Amino acid sequence: DIALWDLLGRHLNEPVWKLLGYKSSFAKTPYASVLFGDTAAETLQKAKSISALGFRAAKFGWGPFGISTVEADCDQLAAAREGLGKDGILLIDAGTVWNTDLDAARARLKMLKEVNATWLEEPFVSGALSEYHALSRESGQVGMAGGEGCHNFHMAKHMIDYAGLKYVQIDAGRIGGITISKDVADYAVAKGVTYVNHTFTSNLALSASLQPFAGLESHTICEFPTELKSLARAMTKNHIVPDKHGLLHVPDAPGLGIEPDFEGIAPYLVDIEIRVRGKQIYATPELQ
Repeated sequence: DIALWDLLGRHLNEPVWKLLGYKSSFAKTPYASVLFGDTAAETLQKAKSISALGFRAAKFGWGPFGISTVEADCDQLAAAREGLGKDGILLIDAGTVWNTDLDAARARLKMLKEVNATWLEEPFVSGALSEYHALSRESGQVGMAGGEGCHNFHMAKHMIDYAGLKYVQIDAGRIGGITISKDVADYAVAKGVTYVNHTFTSNLALSASLQPFAGLESHTICEFPTELKSLARAMTKNHIVPDKHGLLHVPDAPGLGIEPDFEGIAPYLVDIEIRVRGKQIYATPELQ
């Protein structure tokens, strides 16, 4: 689905977001998406570095958060807030660490409120709708965020309808492409829920994730992975980066607006051949 939208945009010389029906695309506020440090001190340094790079928002997740003591988690949250500064937008990703344990999530709410976290992402697994909803009724200004695990429209719809989400996060590569992501964005708008992209891999994935809500002016925050692997950087000739004001712009170029770099990925190529009953069904293609 993503590749077909890219091809159609290139054929018609239009960006994908325009083909989706948007007349304009709006700049987004990128949040630097990073992992918690192994220690609170490491998290503090990460947060300071993010702030020094000019990011107004940052999301800390995974790492040791949620699997240690409440006190250790509170130290991590305090370090993230201190390093980011009092005016920074702080987002927290629990990575489904508490599964369906509502009490474990509740134990962190007080500190989440004290550090003025904008959201708590994926405290539970995607299907734990009642736990999400119960926590959302107690979380105050800390909004519930989730949805990256949705792999079809109906899963996302159920989370919007029943989980008490303030933010629905959709991964275009997981849910089935740009088409379904746009359907979710439209539904989120109708239900008063903020649509946010989920992406953590490459600039191709980043661009695809931005297209479905590029034209939503009031849905302003977007994920921006800052710890890309070397392969992710090497696979494209151009990259989406914040402008001098710290804002991110969806490419205004045909298709996804991202050019693959075949020379860049050549060192990562592994030649393989697959045969079934002596018949070749796959061989690594030549890069051209």
